[in-house]
Amino acid sequence: MGNDKTNMIVAIALSLAVLLGWNYFVAAPRVEQQRQAALQNKAATQTPTSPGASADAVPTPSPKEGGPTTPMPGTLGGTVTVETREAALARSPRVRIDTPALSGSIALKGGRVDDVSLKNYHETVDDKSPQIVLLSPTGSANPYYAEFGWVGQNAGPLPNGETLWTADGEVLSAGKPLTLSFDNGAGLVFKRILAVDEKFMFTIRDEVENKGAKAVTLYPYSLVSRWGKPTVQGYYVLHEGMVGVLGGEGLQEYTYDHLAKEPAYGNAATKGKAWANVTGGFVGITDKYWAATAIPDQNTPYTGAFTERTDGQTKVYQASVRGDGVAVEPGASASATQRLFAGAKEVNTINAYEKELGIKQFDLVIDWGWFHFITRPMFRALDFFFHLFGNFGVSILVVTFFLKLLFLPIANKSYQSMAKMKAVQPEMMSIRERYADDKVKQQQAMMELYKKEKINPVAGCWPVLIQIPVFFALYKVLFITIEMRHAPFFGWIQDLAAPDPTSVLNLFGLLPFAAPDFIPLGIWPIIMGITMFVQMKMNPAPPDPVQAQIFTFMPIVFTFMLGSFPAGLVIYWAWNNLLSVIQQYWIMRKNGVKVELWDNLTGMFKKKAPAAAKS
Repeated sequence: MGNDKTNMIVAIALSLAVLLGWNYFVAAPRVEQQRQAALQNKAATQTPTSPGASADAVPTPSPKEGGPTTPMPGTLGGTVTVETREAALARSPRVRIDTPALSGSIALKGGRVDDVSLKNYHETVDDKSPQIVLLSPTGSANPYYAEFGWVGQNAGPLPNGETLWTADGEVLSAGKPLTLSFDNGAGLVFKRILAVDEKFMFTIRDEVENKGAKAVTLYPYSLVSRWGKPTVQGYYVLHEGMVGVLGGEGLQEYTYDHLAKEPAYGNAATKGKAWANVTGGFVGITDKYWAATAIPDQNTPYTGAFTERTDGQTKVYQASVRGDGVAVEPGASASATQRLFAGAKEVNTINAYEKELGIKQFDLVIDWGWFHFITRPMFRALDFFFHLFGNFGVSILVVTFFLKLLFLPIANKSYQSMAKMKAVQPEMMSIRERYADDKVKQQQAMMELYKKEKINPVAGCWPVLIQIPVFFALYKVLFITIEMRHAPFFGWIQDLAAPDPTSVLNLFGLLPFAAPDFIPLGIWPIIMGITMFVQMKMNPAPPDPVQAQIFTFMPIVFTFMLGSFPAGLVIYWAWNNLLSVIQQYWIMRKNGVKVELWDNLTGMFKKKAPAAAKS
């Protein structure tokens, strides 16, 4: 890889990249996770207050005129004792949700979508493990729900969290809408038509008929509310928290901690940020693999907001939208249609919603990161071959192979330059000896030799430099896309997005005890380390003992560093190393240069032989 100094610089740089990456993606997030766990445990020991809050403690969905009647949207009037999820569900009469992807219910008291489980996703790789629960009602330990309706003044009682709706059916299923009705007794009759597709999208049409004697002005709103700060992954490569695209303001991402630093919004007890008079987009709350988002009409201006307030000991996070006022004359009607996405962030599903429903930049609910121009094509390639072979692990191997072919011209030039370097190695050693005391003349003579033999001394760095962005793009895809979650390979790898579950500490499962996870060193990281070691032994050892030690220990360092990375990433690295060895061997033989692999391997033992004989 060029001259010895270049070798050393690249080796140190690559080692630092991995060490810093390990600290950035693994070590620091683990510390943050431990801190969050401690806070969660502390909060669990305290008696949480109910979601019931005074009206002045909760902001309107937007700061525009025409504030809502009490209780405010997103709250529940009265006091609720925190209890089990099942008991909280039993507090209200309900209509079931039953689709191929979702199960749950809608509370007739409040009309909220507050009970959603994902049928096709489980907590572990075992299909018999509990389903993922996304939304939960008020009164449970961690309320998380969506709410829709109208706000306004001088319109009599408007539907809120205490309103008891009447349903025209018992089940909401794909293709079979459900209608809820409520008469406020002051001249306004409300209807809510709920529909859901076969995946994760709800469509909510709120209608109001004015049977009174005076006109009223109402503002449609929707919101997603989450009680209690959830345990987050804590990885800087992943955004979790408030997310939205707000018209021309573009993508907005606020972590839970960031939201707490915003100025007061609406009242002193609430902090947040609002964007007025925007058109198109969505607002919501996202986890690593799941999201709940409120989606307004894409052609009508609205105000979007992210807010945080404290209710006793509980933090309440809310993403809301509110449309412009609608005047409803006596004898007239008005309606507003909004949507709710509540489900898994499947790439193809999200993209289909963006295209078919015209939701502005809905694909950004998935955190592709700044280097989306690399991560998106990487996912597309993996997904394409997955549909051909039915295994994401095989897809990683195939994509790596084609990447090797894509960069073959660069790699060929690199290895050819390395082969030429080996061919003139004796002359290089002669120059070093001849000008041992004059480094300037030594470098000048080296440059003349490179020029004469048409050698690029830094050409050998390109294969490594090309591999780094591919490495991090694959890491991002493995980490953020739900398609990789619980995706099996072969044998013991049942989740490519998780580290290799085997451990050297219990001899990879041969010993009858569970291995501690403080040394995450499984079979695939060891295979990766061996392939990296073989690749380095393809080249002659540097004459400098310090450099030689660096190259000797690099495979060991990488083996331990990658032990806690996703198995799919380690498989990629090992396969890439093997392809590099084959490629380099072929090019060296083609250029008539001796392959140093066998000599270097046997030389390791020959060096130890005299010491053993002497002893």
